[in-house]
Amino acid sequence: EMKLEESGGRLVQAGESLRLSCAASGFVFEWYSIAWYRQSPGAEREGIACITISDGKTYYSDSVKGRFTVSSDNAKNTAYLQMNTLKPEDTAVYYCAKPLSCSAMHGFRPDVVTQGTQVIVTS
Repeated sequence: EMKLEESGGRLVQAGESLRLSCAASGFVFEWYSIAWYRQSPGAEREGIACITISDGKTYYSDSVKGRFTVSSDNAKNTAYLQMNTLKPEDTAVYYCAKPLSCSAMHGFRPDVVTQGTQVIVTS
């Protein structure tokens, strides 16, 4: 059974940092990319970052470029999203998914249902 589980979200103050984790199991981690999305109430899901596991290439949306860093630990089948200089507008539920490539992340319909992890940034 393929699984993805996000963790690490919590309430923080603006300017602080947070690291989210996405633990994967049930599939060959290196065959996929791990994409991070977020969704706040009333808003559409936004794809914000992605890493190609096999070669480490990354993608970032303009909204997080320069503040967020995506990485992976292939030995642990885990991807991470390091979020620095958090802003109140970063408040959302954060999800991870496993598109075959980062170029496919924006239209990707996740094949693994996850709960997400809540990030709340107060001003």
